[in-house]
Amino acid sequence: MKRATPYLVLSGLLFAGCWFGLFVGPADLSPEDVLRALWSHGDQDVARRIVMGLRLPRIVAAVFVGASLSVSGAVFQALLRNPLAEPYLLGVSSGAALAAVGAIALGIGAMGGMILPLAALSGGLAAISIVFAVARVSDRLDTRVLILAGVVVSAFFGACITLILVLSPAQTLRSAFFWTLGSLSGISWSMNAILIAYTVPAAIAAWGLGRHLDALALGDETAAAVGTEVETVKRAAFFLASLLAAATVSVAGVIGFVGLVVPHAVRLLWGSAHRRLIPLTFLAGATALVVTDAGARALGGPVEIPIGVVTAFLGVPLFLVLLRRKGGA
Repeated sequence: MKRATPYLVLSGLLFAGCWFGLFVGPADLSPEDVLRALWSHGDQDVARRIVMGLRLPRIVAAVFVGASLSVSGAVFQALLRNPLAEPYLLGVSSGAALAAVGAIALGIGAMGGMILPLAALSGGLAAISIVFAVARVSDRLDTRVLILAGVVVSAFFGACITLILVLSPAQTLRSAFFWTLGSLSGISWSMNAILIAYTVPAAIAAWGLGRHLDALALGDETAAAVGTEVETVKRAAFFLASLLAAATVSVAGVIGFVGLVVPHAVRLLWGSAHRRLIPLTFLAGATALVVTDAGARALGGPVEIPIGVVTAFLGVPLFLVLLRRKGGA
């Protein structure tokens, strides 16, 4: 029962956060309105359109974006043996942002549908492919080259984004700027379907690599000694972590600190065994982003505050506290 306690606590907090999120917004809905919206089938019901068309898709997106970023961060931290590693380390965010901003500047993003998310996902995966190609040395991934390649690719794509924004009109600048700060507004069920289709299998596969990640965290030689195929596991884990990050950026933009702070906090609280760490990180990340988004909507009123700004404001002091706690331990 003691081992199940963290799962029960986080699941309860996640449910409470999701329920709270259904009531947050410009329209004031009572519990009866929300329950009727969830169970009724009348398309003319205003409460149903608000709950099922706006608030519930946003909550589902917050669950899977937060969970995916956290799992991605946990995997990167294990592979690099560095608690400061985060999901956007390999240039995923800059690649996705460049593709999205380019689509907006060309007017393609204004066509609606899935064009913008798919463009962003393609850009993120392209960035991963470039970094992997550069870091492959003698049929193995050189971790130091991998990190440097990620930094260089991020810098180059960032310069391209800046150039596009400088040459774009004010309306394009506003749309692109808001997107790069991270936002869960405007999420549709079709966008959630793509997000879930990518993130759930990737998270399960990362959990399946848990014992190998434990071994890699002790060093490549130790992992090889206990039977881990080091290079194969590294490639698979880096790809899964990057895919999780790319999928989240494609629907929600760049949301920082969730993938950095959450796995670090879970590791400090409940240990670093990855078969346990990854599912707990999944629940904790989902809970953190659902609660943060609901709180931001409650405090922001009619003004939409980009969720990436809120996570930065909350994540920086929290991470400093965690570092202080670890340093004093």
